[in-house]
Amino acid sequence: MLRELSIENLAIIEKASISFGEKLNVFTGETGAGKSILIGGINAILGGRVSKDIVRAGAEKAVVAALFDNLPPRVGDILTQYGLSAEDELVIQREISSDGKSTARINGRATTAAILREVAVELINIHGQHDNQLLMSNDKQREILDSYANADEILTKYRTAFKEFSAISRRIKELSRQSNLELEKAEMLRERINEIDSYKFTRGEEASVNENLSKLRNFEAIQSSLYSALSAITGDDEEAGAYSLLQRTRDSLNSLADASADFAGISERVSQLLIDLEDIREDIAQQIPDENEDISAQLGFYEERLSDILRMKRKYSCELDELIEKTEKWREELDAIDNSDDLIEQLTEQKKTAGEQVKHLAAQLTDMRKKAAEELAARISDELTFLDMPDIRLVFDIKQDKVTLNGMDNVEMLISVNKGEELKPMSRIASGGELSRIMLAIKNVLAETDNIQTMIFDEIDTGISGRAAQKVGIKLHEAAQSRQILCVTHLAQIAAMADTHLLIKKTSDDSRTYTKITQLDFDGRKRELARIISGDETNEISLENAEVLLKREITL
Repeated sequence: MLRELSIENLAIIEKASISFGEKLNVFTGETGAGKSILIGGINAILGGRVSKDIVRAGAEKAVVAALFDNLPPRVGDILTQYGLSAEDELVIQREISSDGKSTARINGRATTAAILREVAVELINIHGQHDNQLLMSNDKQREILDSYANADEILTKYRTAFKEFSAISRRIKELSRQSNLELEKAEMLRERINEIDSYKFTRGEEASVNENLSKLRNFEAIQSSLYSALSAITGDDEEAGAYSLLQRTRDSLNSLADASADFAGISERVSQLLIDLEDIREDIAQQIPDENEDISAQLGFYEERLSDILRMKRKYSCELDELIEKTEKWREELDAIDNSDDLIEQLTEQKKTAGEQVKHLAAQLTDMRKKAAEELAARISDELTFLDMPDIRLVFDIKQDKVTLNGMDNVEMLISVNKGEELKPMSRIASGGELSRIMLAIKNVLAETDNIQTMIFDEIDTGISGRAAQKVGIKLHEAAQSRQILCVTHLAQIAAMADTHLLIKKTSDDSRTYTKITQLDFDGRKRELARIISGDETNEISLENAEVLLKREITL
């Protein structure tokens, strides 16, 4: 639960440190004293949106820090997931600079607002006037029912199946839409592929063709040079070649072998040269073109091949190897188009299976909602009867609708607040005060199904007074016996029920406005209640009424 809140330079709050009790904590104060700023500070440490406008004028930054203890197990799991320490206590800090930038920390380590929001869901449930308006929404009413029915698991499965079904449907629709367009594209791809395949190009072929052309165009010079090289090795009728000279050198050295071992070593080296020279001679001989070959025909072949390569390169504006790669991609694309009918058929079968799963899970959701609806309506009605709405009739009307991400049910809360009136949608008949009490009743019932230890009600007293206000105060006090509640109120009947009463008071000097937050003792509470009752904290009658309220609260 929330133990302490520290605020610096947040709007008109220069500095404040607030300690909270375990049960019902009530904030009171004049309009404009800073109660909404306090709630804004709590929203900030819970990862809510912040802006530079909330930084106190003249300050470099605003700082809000909160201390929580008795943490729910789920909080520890979330912190561990993000590599943050999961201790018995949790300190969350949010800094907002005057230039609009903000930073967040959990137990001293930097984190993000998104992680704060994820943690916040497990720590605090905040109810403001905006939630009353949300209650008018059928979507919100369905969410309330799903929360009570503990439908999270089945709803997650359903949504996964629905998204899969939707994705398959979109794919089929897209394939069908493209069918006619792709027929023309397929013909174009087929022409390209057939044209390029007819040449049977291979990777690196252009370099090989150019090399062969170079050889053929220099045939006579190459042939002459190769013969000359071969003659230099083998010799001719007029002159000995290198091979014969090396043989003579080896034989001469062998004759000196008996004279010195050095000569034998040199002879072996010459013998190795003879072996290498023989290999060279054979390589040269193999390179000499066959005189019987039709050089002219070969030259024509390679020149035509090069012409084909250059023409295709120009046509498709790419190198030969790149064109071969493109052809393979075009082939894959053509296969996909040619097989699109088969793919549509396969997807249609998948869609059928996915659709059956969606219907099955949707039916489970419907059953779960119907089973929970009657019980939830009865429990909310019991709460509202206590909250001075004795003639309330409330039902969750569940009707079959089109299949959506949330199932196939249209959920609507219908109520009748007076005897003899027919059930109608809440948005058509509920007043502001009735909405406040309905929301309080719902919060109380749902609180039993979750582990949230702290609930905040920002002006839950909207539109109520008198006995209804007294009942709301009693209900808040009762709910606070099992969880921590923070409540902002303008009503003495509710403030009197507080276990911890905090006064938010605005003061000013010649240049600045300040807000101070003080925990009140019995006498302080009496004066504050008198102020709420009559606007005068010194009025004797108001003080007597305030004391009666306080003592009534003490004897509950």
